[in-house]
Amino acid sequence: MNAFLRGMASMDRQLKANGLKRSLTAADVRAAHDRREPAVIQAIEGGHFLQGKIERVEEAYGRGLRHMGLLHDSDASEPLGDVYTNPPRYGGLTAFGTAVIRECNRLGMLIDLAHANMQTTKAALKATTRPVIISHTGPDTQLGSNPRMAAMMQSRLIGKEQAKAVADAGGAIGVWTHLADTPLEYARNVRALVEVIGVDHVCIGTDTKLTQPGGRAGGGGRGGPRVGERTNLVWQDQTGGFYFVVVDALLKTGFTGDEIGKIGGGNFLRIFGAAVQG
Repeated sequence: MNAFLRGMASMDRQLKANGLKRSLTAADVRAAHDRREPAVIQAIEGGHFLQGKIERVEEAYGRGLRHMGLLHDSDASEPLGDVYTNPPRYGGLTAFGTAVIRECNRLGMLIDLAHANMQTTKAALKATTRPVIISHTGPDTQLGSNPRMAAMMQSRLIGKEQAKAVADAGGAIGVWTHLADTPLEYARNVRALVEVIGVDHVCIGTDTKLTQPGGRAGGGGRGGPRVGERTNLVWQDQTGGFYFVVVDALLKTGFTGDEIGKIGGGNFLRIFGAAVQG
């Protein structure tokens, strides 16, 4: 928890230094958009900082956290549920995971089921009273052209049953850029998921890729950040900003402007608003 609090304090300093504010509600996001000011929805991936203490959810909420990813690759010291890349151990969502979901519902915090396996997802959807998201994954029918990458990523992809369960509960799923070698291939991956669950339930899901490129911290070692790792280096020879090239590719794939508005942020904002309303 001390590491978490230090991280939150560091975020406070970074936001202040850059003249940014947290958006705590959907209305905050819309107001920032109207003012043409960037804003941040504070999120965390993995409930490891809780260490079995449910009261820490409210403490994090008080510090501005509004997007709670329950799981990450490794188990927390007090597990919340089964992760899709690990052998099942807990029968899905744990009792503590259920308690965290209910506390997030009570406070008004968006629940993110990224990294949850099917059994965990089903149990979480029974426990929650508000829509959830899976912020970054991809349809398991879209494996790309690199067999080694496909083998590594396949367990992280989502099947039709899991996707439909989230959508039927009012949620949405973010499609990430893995397994897409070009913006057009990425747009086709988005299209593949839209065909399964509808355009009202699909988002752009970048994972942690929308950050500035740079050096070892950017994932590239001595040669700088690798293609595929950061915003404007997602694809080879990319010259425009990430969002601009994605919108262009979605248009070329046949999406309308209204549909792109939903995929590009409207769906997330609708669900975020439903999750955090008082």
